[in-house]
Amino acid sequence: MTLLPVPPAGDEDTWVREHLADLTSGPDGPSGRFRGGQSAADAALDGFDVRGYAAQRNEVWPPQARGASGLSPWIRHGLITLPRAWKHVDGGPARDVEKFRDELMWQEYARHLYARLGSGIGRPLRALQAPDRGSSPDQVIDRRMACIDMVVGELEDDGWMVNQARMWLASHWAVRHGAPWESGELWMRRRLLDGSRAANALGWQWTAGMATGKRYGFARGQVERRAPGTCDGCALRTGCPIERWPADDLPVRVDPDPRLRSDPDPGATAGPSAPESHGAPEAVWITAESLGDDDPALAAHPGIPAVFVFDEGYLGRLRPAPKR
Repeated sequence: MTLLPVPPAGDEDTWVREHLADLTSGPDGPSGRFRGGQSAADAALDGFDVRGYAAQRNEVWPPQARGASGLSPWIRHGLITLPRAWKHVDGGPARDVEKFRDELMWQEYARHLYARLGSGIGRPLRALQAPDRGSSPDQVIDRRMACIDMVVGELEDDGWMVNQARMWLASHWAVRHGAPWESGELWMRRRLLDGSRAANALGWQWTAGMATGKRYGFARGQVERRAPGTCDGCALRTGCPIERWPADDLPVRVDPDPRLRSDPDPGATAGPSAPESHGAPEAVWITAESLGDDDPALAAHPGIPAVFVFDEGYLGRLRPAPKR
């Protein structure tokens, strides 16, 4: 195991290029919008006002019309815990609080489902995806389309998209074109700062209809409603590829994994219910899911070194964007 130097504050991008370039793919450079670290996470949470969330959470463009919290990169990595985000909106407007907490519960559900299914989350849960239409990659991600160019550009620049844009892209890929959803899910996860296998795979399964048997369709009307003005300057506005709804093939049902209904071994899925002691610890091993100051092991052992392990084999397979 190679011990790497601590990244210098403010020059993390150079550190990634020097030490992890062979494990990443895509353009160098940090996110245009997000910064890592506990201080950035704390400031983002302090600045989030839940008022208006329910009515505006699905708005895509312009950015000032959005109600999305933008907290997901820090939540995904444990810099903001789900209980802390839940408590932050105490006392807010009831409908806004309910919708925001629904999203937190979706994250919690995705984590539990992944803990139960493991690699099974990469197989259709209840139905097969739409049939392959034989589209080329350039047709699936056609950046002549202003709507696709907008959301892909934000993903590549910031490593983030609002949830509605994620659904648009996943539907365009896996429903309209029938391109393999697994490759689309991986393509998006490589670029997302909040790209967990749990939430991203479940989101694609839901959008493509494999989780429920009902597919989410993406068409021009949604762009005009959620991103007004985007179509006006589109090169394909008079020959829009998404003018109509995608073909509505009847989903083919599959036998669901029995673990969707019950867990045969909740103890193994949940892990230890109490700390297990094996002598005095020399270091705290932190993971990508628990980087924050609220990590239980960090809190229990504040005086010893914290160690993060870059899994070379995993990163070599994933090939994430450098900004991740």
